[in-house]
Amino acid sequence: MDSEKIIKPANGYLMFVIVLALFILGIYFTVNTENPIFILVSVVAFILSFGFILVNPNSSKVILLFGKYVGTVKQNGLYWANPLYKKKTISLRASNFDSERLKVNDKLGNPVMISTILVWRVTETFKAAFDVDNYENFVRVQTDAAVRKLASMYPYDNFADEGHEEDITLRSSVNEVSDALEKELEERLSIAGIEVLEARIGYLAYAQEIASAMLKRQQATAIVAARHKIVQGAVDMVDMALEELNKKEIVELDEERKAAMVSNLLVILCGDKEASPVVNTGTLSH
Repeated sequence: MDSEKIIKPANGYLMFVIVLALFILGIYFTVNTENPIFILVSVVAFILSFGFILVNPNSSKVILLFGKYVGTVKQNGLYWANPLYKKKTISLRASNFDSERLKVNDKLGNPVMISTILVWRVTETFKAAFDVDNYENFVRVQTDAAVRKLASMYPYDNFADEGHEEDITLRSSVNEVSDALEKELEERLSIAGIEVLEARIGYLAYAQEIASAMLKRQQATAIVAARHKIVQGAVDMVDMALEELNKKEIVELDEERKAAMVSNLLVILCGDKEASPVVNTGTLSH
């Protein structure tokens, strides 16, 4: 047998009454008749008491007889079966696993710190009990392996200026990365009869040795993007100013004066500090 078999043993409440009655009667007749043979009834009742099986909600009991798999009891309640059965409890509840922060290399070779949060539960008790040595440790090891593989498949972020522009990145593509991680874990944990309910990145950051350099890089990228926007807007404003001056014929400017005006306006509009105006009280030539 290589798959789960659901069984339902005898009613435990009825057997509890029978075993309790046998135990009491054995003691009663032993005391009243002074015949030690009746003590065997109490001994039998005591042995039968080892056959009770208590199954809590969202729990299960895997039943073995001399190393042979008999079946699994999943329905909660009190049952009774062969006292020689060996019972192993396997929880069917959803469990959380927050992995340790691992240092791995992303697709571009940058070291990053990453961890994952996994929600899982056992669905196949036979596989969880017999196909792996310790299914809880199996979840931990396979989750770490899946996270390492996932991190090597995607870059931490896009670097368009270096020609590395990816559709999916660890930082920005949260849903896509979570789906890929969940699929990878489902393939790995199915051997242990475990269902993956949710898997997502819990922590993500550059490793300490490059975090400062990457922060400066991000700041530089933001500054360059802001400067590009400022220059683009300044050029549009200068063009509009020259066009309005020419349209309304407020003043006639030759090419040299236009160049000087454009230079001054660009300095004012693109500068980090406020400009200090200089009032020219002479002519335009001075």
